[in-house]
Amino acid sequence: MIKIRLARHGAKKKPFYKIIISDVRSARNGKFIERIGYFNPFAKKNEKKIHIRIERAQYWIQKGAKQSHRLKKLFKISQK
Repeated sequence: MIKIRLARHGAKKKPFYKIIISDVRSARNGKFIERIGYFNPFAKKNEKKIHIRIERAQYWIQKGAKQSHRLKKLFKISQK
């Protein structure tokens, strides 16, 4: 099964997340199919906090990919 989820990167106590498409059997930061965006919870005022390629996310959802709970919230925020 394919899942849309976050992969954690960045320094200790300062995370940076990549939004990826991956198989559920792969590790959190392991092998992935495609990177469709990022989420930076500690973005400064002049930086973008969320960037998602919505058209690619919708493509994978139509193919049967499931979203994580956190990503459902991020999709709603990014579409506003």
